[in-house]
Amino acid sequence: MRRSLILLLALSFPLLINAKVFAADPAPVTTTQTTSVSNETEAELTTLQTAIKEDIARLAHYQGELRTIAEYRIQNKSLQLRNKIKTLLDNDSYDKALILPLVQEQLLFNQKINDYFNDIVSKLSKKLGTPDDEATLLEISKRELDKDNNYKQRLETLDWLSQLGQDVTAEKTQLTQILLSRADNFDSFVTYTQQQLQNAVNDATNAGKDVTSAQTSRVLQLKDRLAQNSLSLSIDIELLDALGQNTALLKKTLFSISGDITQDVLSIDVASSLIEQWLNTAKDQAINHGPTLVFKLFIFCLLLFVANLVGKLVKKIVSNTVSNSKLNFSKLLQDFFTSLSGKAVFTIGLLIALSQLGIELGPLLAGFGIAGVIIGFALQDTLSNFASGMMILIYRPYDVGDLINAAGVSGRVSHMSLVSTTIKTLDNQRLIIPNNKIWGDTINNITAEHQRRVDMTFSIGYGDNIEQAEAVLTSIVEAHPKVQKVPAPLIKLHVLGDSSVDFIVRPWAKPEDYWDVYWDITREVKMRFDAEGISIPFPQRDVHIYQASK
Repeated sequence: MRRSLILLLALSFPLLINAKVFAADPAPVTTTQTTSVSNETEAELTTLQTAIKEDIARLAHYQGELRTIAEYRIQNKSLQLRNKIKTLLDNDSYDKALILPLVQEQLLFNQKINDYFNDIVSKLSKKLGTPDDEATLLEISKRELDKDNNYKQRLETLDWLSQLGQDVTAEKTQLTQILLSRADNFDSFVTYTQQQLQNAVNDATNAGKDVTSAQTSRVLQLKDRLAQNSLSLSIDIELLDALGQNTALLKKTLFSISGDITQDVLSIDVASSLIEQWLNTAKDQAINHGPTLVFKLFIFCLLLFVANLVGKLVKKIVSNTVSNSKLNFSKLLQDFFTSLSGKAVFTIGLLIALSQLGIELGPLLAGFGIAGVIIGFALQDTLSNFASGMMILIYRPYDVGDLINAAGVSGRVSHMSLVSTTIKTLDNQRLIIPNNKIWGDTINNITAEHQRRVDMTFSIGYGDNIEQAEAVLTSIVEAHPKVQKVPAPLIKLHVLGDSSVDFIVRPWAKPEDYWDVYWDITREVKMRFDAEGISIPFPQRDVHIYQASK
């Protein structure tokens, strides 16, 4: 609650100054009704003025949160007044006699506000030299940011006066000098604060798990102060641009601190200055460390080249080993070991090469570990697919070339990886399915066994000869060249249906011959039944109608 009150009070500082001005100069603004401004608009402006004065008069009687609420109300009313002035000026629907005093009074308020903030900063500066300096400096930075926002309103007010035909050249010249001085100060402040922040971060990092709350608090306070000072510098740059000043060097500082490129930072002057600085740095490095650096780069490239050659050799050896192994590795497992071996050798070579450049491998590997955790959270679905791929690799429910039915898809496996499985459907469509979809569903490996039973049902009429039909079916099945002799085909009368007598016919065939057997036998049964005079009934129902006697 205390922090909330402080925040609201900070937002209402300009309004407190307004209160002082109103108290010092309670004379009402002259409002003359003309054809340019309606009675309603004039009444609204007068009402806002009156409401602000009444709230200010009551402000002295409020304490605590009631005072904060009153200040917030004054702030809203003051913003409404400025917005109405701006609207009238933008629409050219104003009476100069009405608007000019209002704008002049706004400029007076602005100056009073600036004096008030200067007084606050002066009092805060006297508190420096105590153990609480960081908090005091942060509070000063906030007040300086309030001053910059106030200068922004001052320039807007001067523009209003210029629009009303007033000569504000001297005022703008004075404001330009103030902003140039402030920008120069903030140019130094942000650079200094950034250095202090870097030192504080290094101290906290070196402390590790023994970092103290004071070190953590200092880092946070410096970050806030850097943000406040950078924002102040950004506002000053914006105002100086509006006043026609050259701010290329200031933008360069802002860019180096915050990396902000949204405010025309990358202008030609800024870009040329940055490029010149980078080229000078590169030149000094080349002169002082050029030969050593060239030699290290040569060793680095040579080690990468050797690691690449050794990786390819190891990859070839591992590929030949796993493909000829009696362990009967799956295609996925073969590809996994082959790829892993080559990449492992190259990674070791890369680490050795990096060490030749003077890079410490310990912090680098620790950084990779932290990055791995972050990437793991970001790629949870991908890692789930990878884990499913590892389970498929270990348990081998299917392999490349198998005909499977999984994840609602039927087809032949054409490619496998640890993340996905590529299936080519029977109508020659290529489907790439995530491994977690397959592993989390029922997997039907159709070609896992060497034989597959073909289930068929054929019907005859109730008036047909059962033995004749059974003999015809047996002869057709036994005559097909792709039907397996063992196990023997099963041909039995199965169901006495509503309209037919149904036989089940279940021969065995190789998985790749399944559909040939199914289609050939179905066609032959129809032809032989027709030739033998055996009917194939269609569904029918007998309806008996009885007439009741009278």
